[in-house]
Amino acid sequence: MPRFRRARRRGPGSGRAGSPASEEETGSEVLSHCSSASEGGSLAEEPAGSDAAGEQAQEEEAEDRLKEHMDNLLDKSTKTRLAALQGLRLAFSSRTLSEFLLERRLTLTDSLEKCLKKGKGEEQAQAGTVLTLLCLQMGSGPEGEEVFRSMKPLLVSILTDSMASPGARQSCATALGMCCYIAAGDLEDLGSCLSCLESIFSPPSTSEGSSAPSQHGPLYCSALQSWSLLLTICPPSHIKSILDNGWLRLPPLLASSNVALRILAGETIALIFELAQDMEEDLCHQDTAFLCAQLKVLATESNKYRAKTDRRKQRSIFRDILHFIESGEYQEEAIRFGLECMYLDSWACQRTYQAFKEVLGSGICHHLQNNELLREIFGLGPPLVLDAAALKASKVSRFEKHLYNSAAFKARTKARSRVRDKRADVL
Repeated sequence: MPRFRRARRRGPGSGRAGSPASEEETGSEVLSHCSSASEGGSLAEEPAGSDAAGEQAQEEEAEDRLKEHMDNLLDKSTKTRLAALQGLRLAFSSRTLSEFLLERRLTLTDSLEKCLKKGKGEEQAQAGTVLTLLCLQMGSGPEGEEVFRSMKPLLVSILTDSMASPGARQSCATALGMCCYIAAGDLEDLGSCLSCLESIFSPPSTSEGSSAPSQHGPLYCSALQSWSLLLTICPPSHIKSILDNGWLRLPPLLASSNVALRILAGETIALIFELAQDMEEDLCHQDTAFLCAQLKVLATESNKYRAKTDRRKQRSIFRDILHFIESGEYQEEAIRFGLECMYLDSWACQRTYQAFKEVLGSGICHHLQNNELLREIFGLGPPLVLDAAALKASKVSRFEKHLYNSAAFKARTKARSRVRDKRADVL
């Protein structure tokens, strides 16, 4: 936490010449003036000192609260453990706590392991999310690798257990993919995680052309998202084997009744085509023409039995996917956070950003600004050090926001009025 030094202010001294008889009176006046000036200076120094003391107190209170949450993970009450997991999830996603967690990672890992083994349903799901955030806080060094290696067997066990809670399996799929992406030390771990995740979203029933069961939609989404995330760090030899025949398991998922799974499958297909371009490989296959026809149908679908919002989102994304497959051009997207801006110029960058955004939620902006791991992944360089003046200049006042929204509302109303005007000629 930045520490603020107290600014020492000296009172303006005043002197004047006079007769020897009035020296005592003059001296008393100077002393009284200096004392009053020093009192004023101390009053001016008090807010800065109180702000620093207040921030220090808040920091200590937050750390005490985190320690209490970590202790409550071993409580007998399920409700208490759930509340502790929720508190840790919110803290880890909204702040960078690597130094605080460095000495406590082993204790926290043991507690999370007990929650995953003995807990059920929601507790397992929350523990998987906290484990992902813990690995993200530890980074790609030996500490993060230690957390991943110790928890990987348990995550695989829960993920492949058909009797486990769907929410727990979904959380473990995300944790397995994210922790492997962050802290995998060798190619064996990467290959085993890819095989495990692929067995989830492409069982024999879906690989033969049938659509995925609707009840498994969220689980398939998490497994496919983690699998596609790991594809972005795969060596060329493994990617070539996927390009040969592995990607053909994805088109059947486009017929799923789950809109999120359809969109994710389309984005993964676009990612595989992008990887093929980078390797100068050709994906000309007998089913490629059928795939493009299927993508065109999804890009123009207007079936009324689907929700209006789902149809709009699906058409927008599949138009971009079809455009990329036909022309090889990706529509760049800008992500702004604080005073910085990051550009997503490929499907690989988009997949990586979406994966971290899903885990961090609203805390993604804070971590993009301060988390060294994320800044290294996205090539943002070291965190910026901004002074108080720069931070104040970057903030937009409420009045300025109001003026901007008013101007935007007027422009939008005028543009729509031209189209909706009854007097406009309609051909």
